[in-house]
Amino acid sequence: MSSHSRSELHPNALAPEEPRWTQCPGCRAFVYHKRLKRNLGVCPECNYHFRLALGERLVQLLDDGSFEDLTGDLEPVDWLSFVDTQPYAERLEQAQRKSGSRVGALFGTGSIAGRPIVLAALDFSYIGGSLGSAAGEVITRAAEYALDTRTPLLLISASGGARMQEGCISLMQMAKTSQAIARLHEEGVLCICLLCDPTYGGVTASFAVLGDILISEPGVYIGFAGPRVIEQTIGQVLPERFQTSEFLLSHGMLDLVEPRESLHRSLRRILAFHAATDPPRLAPSMALSRADGKPPATDASELAQRTPWEVVQLARHADRPTTLDYIGHIFDDFQELLGDRVFAQDEAIVGGLATLSSLAVVVLGHQKGHTTSERVQRNFGMPHPEGYRKALRLIHHAAKFGTPVVTFVDTPGAYPGIGAEERGQAIAIARCIMEMSRVPVPIVTVVTGEGGSGGALALAVADRVLIMENGYYSVISPEGCSVILFRDAAAAPRAAAALRVTAPDLLRLGIVDAVVREPEGGAHADPPATARNLGAAIVAALRELVGVDSEDLLARRYDRFRAFGDPHSQLALPPMEELNERS
Repeated sequence: MSSHSRSELHPNALAPEEPRWTQCPGCRAFVYHKRLKRNLGVCPECNYHFRLALGERLVQLLDDGSFEDLTGDLEPVDWLSFVDTQPYAERLEQAQRKSGSRVGALFGTGSIAGRPIVLAALDFSYIGGSLGSAAGEVITRAAEYALDTRTPLLLISASGGARMQEGCISLMQMAKTSQAIARLHEEGVLCICLLCDPTYGGVTASFAVLGDILISEPGVYIGFAGPRVIEQTIGQVLPERFQTSEFLLSHGMLDLVEPRESLHRSLRRILAFHAATDPPRLAPSMALSRADGKPPATDASELAQRTPWEVVQLARHADRPTTLDYIGHIFDDFQELLGDRVFAQDEAIVGGLATLSSLAVVVLGHQKGHTTSERVQRNFGMPHPEGYRKALRLIHHAAKFGTPVVTFVDTPGAYPGIGAEERGQAIAIARCIMEMSRVPVPIVTVVTGEGGSGGALALAVADRVLIMENGYYSVISPEGCSVILFRDAAAAPRAAAALRVTAPDLLRLGIVDAVVREPEGGAHADPPATARNLGAAIVAALRELVGVDSEDLLARRYDRFRAFGDPHSQLALPPMEELNERS
């Protein structure tokens, strides 16, 4: 159990019978209880999130009167006749009196913004929310009910871990609950995990972190071993804010850390997205909403001719629209998801859930930023391995729920650093390429700026590949090519021409299917107009792909990439002399 002490809002602490005050552990200010209740149990002075009693948590999250308790007549069992400082049976009786719950957990049905859910929750006031056999049975029954009814499951955890008084029977609940969640993953049923303060031990190491989406509140303590155990074991002083939800978010372990006032809204958005995934469809209104965009070019002769080096410079322009810019213009209800669930939150790749009219999509891409500070924060759009692992996690999410994927490519390449190599950069890219090739949902990729080497291809194994008019796509940067092959760093413009990196040549090579037109001067000259053109191109591509049988989709994708380098393929390449004249 966590050694960090926090105040808890019990139902009687929120009662309005008499004026009562409580001191905030965060800022030490005294807060009137009625004000604290109106503020959802959050200190109005410093935003400290008090613990909530389970009943209060359900009131805040669920629609009024929607919860139906299905826990039934479960009772805890003293399997071992365990005695520590007192018999386990006596502890159970005390816990039941204190919490008003027979087993310290509940499950039932309810709704959030009118959308049905199955809910299961642990009660921290009952022996620290520890995972005993009865609580494990509650979680498992909830998962089975969600599977039978194909209803999203919301798991709420607040626990010190597995219950020692039930020995290995308690330990087995970790496997029992985990396999129940595994069946939801196999059958495409949504599971959302809300980790409350604190969540530790065997609960954290099982069902509490196995959901499709992991959410927590600010300042929540989450971990496997408690801080006191860690300090005593390794003899080190732990860093400040260690094992808080913010710490986990920065280390890639959570999707969202939401203030309590925003939690209901985020759950509502997530449930709405997944309600639109079965079956995926394109609304007729989509064609009208994108009608003002110029159609993409499929004939290289239609495009304005710039030298390859001019294109490279435009592709790298600091004001060129980024992935987040395009998402804001083209998609609705974007919910960003964070982290690779392994090591870190990589800011160089962004992605999440969104809608394009009524079509639910997973959208992701490289993110550079515009200002110097943004570009440094985003590592100039050069992902580490965890960025690609995050991307792959989002692509798998799309595959589970049958939603199309839209990716935006804009990177000089994957980050060539020591740490990236130590953490398996090549393996992360290789797995992205391989697994993206076999995802049975439509994939549309747009090269919006720089398409640098394998770092770009890792997000571009798609059914339709588009490129912006002033984007480029290359096996290596022109600078790298000029140094290696031309033995002259100043030969980058010549290398860019020789590599045939521009949209017209990529179109002739068959690398891209269409070119999205940009305003005179480049995409940065008029981002809204550029986004309208891009939105029209994405919609046109998705209209061709949505509804195609998954086996046929995969076969066509295989054939697409199988053809590259085949001597029998018909590629309309211009002669090198003509290309040199143009450059």
